[in-house]
Amino acid sequence: MNISTINQNIQPIKDILLQHPLYKKVLTIEDLHRFLENHVYAVWDFMSLLKALQSQLTCITTPWFATPNPEIRYLINEIVLAEETDLTLDGRRQSHYEMYVEAMEDCSASTSEIKQFLTEVNSLRNIFVAIRQSKLHPNIKAFLDFTFRVIEEGKSHKIAAAFTFGREDLIPSMFNAILKNFQQNFPETDLRKLIYYFERHIELDADEHGPMAMRMISELCGDDIQKWKEVEAISIEALEKRIGLWDAIEEQILENHLTTT
Repeated sequence: MNISTINQNIQPIKDILLQHPLYKKVLTIEDLHRFLENHVYAVWDFMSLLKALQSQLTCITTPWFATPNPEIRYLINEIVLAEETDLTLDGRRQSHYEMYVEAMEDCSASTSEIKQFLTEVNSLRNIFVAIRQSKLHPNIKAFLDFTFRVIEEGKSHKIAAAFTFGREDLIPSMFNAILKNFQQNFPETDLRKLIYYFERHIELDADEHGPMAMRMISELCGDDIQKWKEVEAISIEALEKRIGLWDAIEEQILENHLTTT
């Protein structure tokens, strides 16, 4: 088994995700706000997948010791550099999460719920309790719970699978569909920061991070058939959870339409 086999096996569920009706449902500025206010949780928890990989695949403690695979070390550190300290539209350094939140605020989407959630996470010191006690849609809870269960299990090839096939490899095609929708439906709204965020992700993930993440999986799995099988299973589950997230956002948009008509 290899990367090509995984891609072939997960393509049917990727197709379902990439053809999701949500992309055509974001028609008004209120719809856009609902999308951003829910999607931000995926932007945030992605950073935890990233840092979990860095903590497992590099040495981030003292005294320092070289981790066994310099190639993997390089790959994850390169991805972290851009994701955690990229250049903003106006030349500042920010994480992609911070860029997204700033873009939300710039187009008047609310950031109070995600900020309150993170306050609770910090206060409770238990991500699973924070998720369970939150008022998030059940599908968003399931999405977050999956991410942190994979991290908690601590198997680097599984974390890399959720990171790669559930995020980095998926993002260029998925974000292109979203971006096209934004540009068609909101030509008079100032979405420069938001569009920059999506365009930056498309550029990075298609040209650099996606291929790098694939190489990382190949290095982590090698000739271990069991690891490749687990990578496939986690990848499918990650895609299913993303479909659930899109379902939740679509549901909230449709509910908002009913209450405003």
